[in-house]
Amino acid sequence: MKTEFFLSGKYDQGSAILSVKSGAGGRDAEDWAFLIFEMYKRFVEKKNWSFRVLSESFGEGGGPEGRIGLKEGVMEIKGKYAYGFLKKETGVHRLVRISPFSSKSLRHTSFCKVDVLPKISKEVEMEIKPEDLKIDTFRSSGKGGQNVNKRETAVRITHLPTGLQSSCQAERYQQRNKEIALNILKAKILQLKEREKEKELEKVKGKKVSVEFGHQIRSYVFHPYSLAKDHRTDIETSQVDDVLNGSLDKFIEKEISL
Repeated sequence: MKTEFFLSGKYDQGSAILSVKSGAGGRDAEDWAFLIFEMYKRFVEKKNWSFRVLSESFGEGGGPEGRIGLKEGVMEIKGKYAYGFLKKETGVHRLVRISPFSSKSLRHTSFCKVDVLPKISKEVEMEIKPEDLKIDTFRSSGKGGQNVNKRETAVRITHLPTGLQSSCQAERYQQRNKEIALNILKAKILQLKEREKEKELEKVKGKKVSVEFGHQIRSYVFHPYSLAKDHRTDIETSQVDDVLNGSLDKFIEKEISL
């Protein structure tokens, strides 16, 4: 009953599209984006949901434990109330640690951006003019840039009026990847319209809320102390490793009740 009360939005009961994008900071930021992407995979597994990676863009290798940096990753998460639970994870996530890439062991701050979209059905009516779309195809690639497909089956779609982009390389066939990418693009356009409505309401209410880089929703600190803190709810824990291992319930349960 509690879940149904707080998660009664139009798309709350359905699946979600979650993306992670590294911010400024080079290899440190790309390594942080990789860690956050893995964190959500582990959270999904703990919830007994399922996920499928739709697209990944990798940076340089040579990270801790052989990790490869992630520039951007997108996954589809299937599960009851997946979107409802995860929608408020949208925002900037900040990491403070001793950089594993610093020869002088200097402390470094990294940022990555998380976006959570509802998975919308193909039946959702939205008029998008063909001339407003730029469609690029490319070869799907594995970690480190190794080609895993000899044909250009991966698709990237750009909505020219807004600059919004979506991509998919999960399927073997270009047409199927195009369909998935187009549905993600529709969800992004819907989200943009909702944010524009919120901004208008904020003007009336006098509120100023930003989820851009520099306005983090949660911080994860490894040095000089261990602390994961949500800046909207003030929920915090010193067990940062547990959080990165998918233990997000204490944050999310408080978020959805706001």
